[in-house]
Amino acid sequence: MAISELPNSRTEEDGSAVLRVLSYNVRSMRDDEDALARVIRACDPDLVFVQEAPRFFRWRKHAARLAAKSELVMLSGGATAAGPMLLCSLRATVERTEDVLLPLTPGLHRRGLATAVVRFGGARVGLVSCHLSLRKDERYAQAGMVLDRVAALGTPYILVAGDLNERPDGPAFRRLAKELRDGWEVSPWGGEHTSTPADPHQRIDAILATPGVEFLGCGVPTDLDPADLRAASDHLPVLAAVRVPAVS
Repeated sequence: MAISELPNSRTEEDGSAVLRVLSYNVRSMRDDEDALARVIRACDPDLVFVQEAPRFFRWRKHAARLAAKSELVMLSGGATAAGPMLLCSLRATVERTEDVLLPLTPGLHRRGLATAVVRFGGARVGLVSCHLSLRKDERYAQAGMVLDRVAALGTPYILVAGDLNERPDGPAFRRLAKELRDGWEVSPWGGEHTSTPADPHQRIDAILATPGVEFLGCGVPTDLDPADLRAASDHLPVLAAVRVPAVS
């Protein structure tokens, strides 16, 4: 479905905010950066939950370049969160950020969380970008750590998004979806499957939210340039429009 079918970003008269939220595994920007930036710009997001952001030599320079090409700014994460990152538009007023490293399992890749609390108009929302383990037991434990971080943020409304490395019927995905609302399940829009661009056959990326955040549509945009999607990354992006209530 066309991106134009999703509501545009705006602040309502009551102070609540309609936001466009994107989750995207960018494969450490090892592919076509210009195609990646075109995909992000076409989605016109207020917030981008990035996974596999650059983590090594001059990673800040690479991440800043992606933000600039995407007409956004860096919010938090990157190498300091072991890969997850947050980008935002200039609509956001940043209250605080924190990068969190999760416990390291010897022999496995280090994982972490990029977190922040931001305001849009009268709406205050916590953010968690995550990329869960490839190993089932560690992935399940990390899902619990994501929920712990959600509880610790201390905000009434929270968005969690990322590469869960698991389909919706898996235990880690179900653990998250028991406490959080899965955008595709409550308001499906566009395409479902996020992996791979050349052969979309599974949904392993998701945007979730605490109760009170209203999903107005969530899924993979279907009107993006297929060549750009194949060139940009080995995942497809997930785009959602949400309404976050104002905080009284």
